[in-house]
Amino acid sequence: MKIQFAPLRIPLERRLQTLGVLQWVFSFLALAQCCLVAFILLLLTDYWLVAVLYVGWLYLDRDTPSSRGRRSAWVRSWAVWRYFRDYFPITLVKTAELDPKHNYLFGFHPHGVLVAGAFGNFCTEATGFSQLFPGLTPYLLMLPFWFRMPFFREYIMSGGLVSSDKESATSILGHPGGGQVAVVAVGGAPESLDARPGSLTLSVQQRKGFIKLVLKTGAQLVPVFSFGENELFNQVENPPGSLLRAVQDKLQKLMGLAIPLFHARGVFQYSFGLLPYRKPIYTVVGKPIPVKQNLSPSHEDIESLHKVYLDELVCLFEGNKAKFGILESSHLLLK
Repeated sequence: MKIQFAPLRIPLERRLQTLGVLQWVFSFLALAQCCLVAFILLLLTDYWLVAVLYVGWLYLDRDTPSSRGRRSAWVRSWAVWRYFRDYFPITLVKTAELDPKHNYLFGFHPHGVLVAGAFGNFCTEATGFSQLFPGLTPYLLMLPFWFRMPFFREYIMSGGLVSSDKESATSILGHPGGGQVAVVAVGGAPESLDARPGSLTLSVQQRKGFIKLVLKTGAQLVPVFSFGENELFNQVENPPGSLLRAVQDKLQKLMGLAIPLFHARGVFQYSFGLLPYRKPIYTVVGKPIPVKQNLSPSHEDIESLHKVYLDELVCLFEGNKAKFGILESSHLLLK
């Protein structure tokens, strides 16, 4: 394989953009493990009392990730997120007004490998969420496992990440007075195994828990499609039925985590590495679907709203695909 090296003379702005994305990839792939090692080392040194006190804090603070977390406007406004945004770049597109008197569930599609669009748009202020949607506070739902990691949990909560358990979502969607947004990557971990350039496969047909949640809380439902999300990384071929896919599916069921074998570019060369490609991401927020509260929704109620949601999601994609570089002949594959 011939390696394509990056030019020596690259503007400082672009180098800072690469650095911004590098720290994000590190945070996503290794920061939790580093925090865990640091905690263990504290226990084994003269600073063991600090670790013990932190364990006490973890116990007292155990419910925070499920009760809208502990966000920090300062962290969400760090300059590094502007460089992160401009690397791709990421653009948040508004198509309808959202009344802050209501709560909303944003169904985010596709998951992609590292949900870059969801993070950039809803865990930072780099794309101007607060200006585009005044009065609304977004929360990105993440697997509860990560909120058990010492120190790491504090960092991710500061950006607006919260636990994806039922109590957490209900706390957001049932908040009195409205103004809260729960962002859910509907396809979840399994969908990341289909994330590769050109893929338009969404794992949504059997995903109905979010529908039941909005029916019980009366929150409005909003489809969100992130064009370019699947263009950021290549992935080792893993078609359904292959040995690799069978192993990945088994691990996902056992651990709750998908392990896509992805690759893209490096820091100083463009031929291999774990940094995403510089591909534009356009995250399009659709129009809200009104939902009448139903504390005991029937199977038919859930199926009916699920169909409406899928129809609106397809309309959102079809109505915007030509603007963002998708061929007219391309269509979503819902599985």
